[in-house]
Amino acid sequence: MSTAATTRDSNYLNVTKGALSWLLTLDHKRIGILYLVSILSSFFLGGMMAMLIRTELLTPGDTIMTADQYNQVFTLHGAIMIFLFIIPGIPAALGNFVLPLMLGAKDVAFPRLNLLSWWLWITGAFIAVASILINAVDTGWTFYTPYSTTTGTSVTLIVTGVFILGFSSILTGLNFIVTIHKLRPKGMTWFKMPLLLWGLYSTAIIQVLATPVLGITLLLLAMERIMGIGIFDAALGGDPVLFQHFFWFYSHPAVYIMILPAMGVISELISVFSRKHIFGYKFIAFSSIAIAVFSFLVWGHHMFTSGQSELVNMIFSALTFSVSIPSAIKVFNWLATMYKGRIQLDTPMLYALSFLFLFTIGGLTGLFLATLATDIHLHDTYFIVAHFHYVMFGGTVIAFLGGLHYWWPKMTGKMYNEKLGRIACLILFVGFNVTFFTQFVMGSRGMPRRYFHYQEEFTSLNQLSSLGSYIMAVAFFMIAGYLLHSLAKGRKAPANPWGANSLEWHTTSPPPFDNFDGREMQGVDPYDYTGWKYDESIEGYVPVGGGDGSRDSR
Repeated sequence: MSTAATTRDSNYLNVTKGALSWLLTLDHKRIGILYLVSILSSFFLGGMMAMLIRTELLTPGDTIMTADQYNQVFTLHGAIMIFLFIIPGIPAALGNFVLPLMLGAKDVAFPRLNLLSWWLWITGAFIAVASILINAVDTGWTFYTPYSTTTGTSVTLIVTGVFILGFSSILTGLNFIVTIHKLRPKGMTWFKMPLLLWGLYSTAIIQVLATPVLGITLLLLAMERIMGIGIFDAALGGDPVLFQHFFWFYSHPAVYIMILPAMGVISELISVFSRKHIFGYKFIAFSSIAIAVFSFLVWGHHMFTSGQSELVNMIFSALTFSVSIPSAIKVFNWLATMYKGRIQLDTPMLYALSFLFLFTIGGLTGLFLATLATDIHLHDTYFIVAHFHYVMFGGTVIAFLGGLHYWWPKMTGKMYNEKLGRIACLILFVGFNVTFFTQFVMGSRGMPRRYFHYQEEFTSLNQLSSLGSYIMAVAFFMIAGYLLHSLAKGRKAPANPWGANSLEWHTTSPPPFDNFDGREMQGVDPYDYTGWKYDESIEGYVPVGGGDGSRDSR
């Protein structure tokens, strides 16, 4: 469709023009931008649902909506955030953009498959969001049976959308696996890859192996609703607990589809902004694979109260404790990397430090839920909501924001306002902890989740939690404001504003259409910073031998 840039000012953004050149593009960078715009739109929609939830919970009685509307809003909040934002967020948007660049490749292995995966995402998202307008779903994002098989809401429509989204996820994972296997440059062995690629590779394995289970489960749910076949509905001879087994066999690996790419991003940020080689590279790499393996073995800890045998509960409890080991290895190695490093507190690094604090709280509170005695008390309370958000929001979303700020200059060719970036990160950190740490207290005191009305003793805590959500909203609007402003008024980004050494920083910002102007890229140590020096005239890093940091200048 397009030809490579012929002038130095040409790049992937301006090499061709028009809406069709974007909608039919095969360029991984443009597809990454399409995903980014799409998932951020979903994030805005899901975020507005969250604000409605917290506003309703300002008082123990009716506030702004009815009980049915509340059920619909929290269902759509969960479904949109998980299936349309968090799962595809880092792999599909940031991963699509930077993975071939990090490999020194011109594109992913299957560019047409890559475009198809985005169109499948758009199709699935459209169908899922349409359920908002057509008798909105009120089952919760887990679609638990038997209610989801008997309710008159648009369950069949939304599960059809999620079914199509699953194909998008599978195709993206397949593409990444083949790309990493076949398109690495000469000299880039497995243990010279950036750790983000290990995170994306592990994620892709889970996507390809686990997503079909969710697809089959939702297909069976739709068939039961349409044809009246007894699969999950006990009234038809089915077993509702079978749905839980199927659903969580996918959905717990899905937690690691969300968090493994985030861990890869954090490995990049901490090393770059500590100006140190990553500590324990192989341990971090292998721990990503270990997490992927463990993710398939622990789904039963979601079902401790569903009537499993005591022996099965003990086995799943032990396995759940085991999965904390590779995660702890990563946290230890990140802290060791920062030790005696020359830490630079730029905006991406502030998000990395926020991730360490919030994800650690999320992980440690998971131990209460892995312990059978405490899980019985905490199951289906706000403690679960808080734990989940500390892992998913405090982990994945915070890492996504860190990665977005880190690669924003490479993606757009513009620098954002660094001072505003730091302030927004601080506001978001405060707002998040006010919102969700409060919910740990509510949950431990017995407040159930998903309830429309609650006891008056929880009023002040709910109001404090809602205040925190409003603070977070201020931070997100700030972030959107200065990033959009940078597109129009931002300073031109140098090729390497952070002094990183992975291959995407060896080309111009934004990159040319063919990434490296057809030059073969050799494998380099992505965590070697000795070959770069800071140049105040461009406010970025250049090779010690001179030049602007792009491959052309070497």
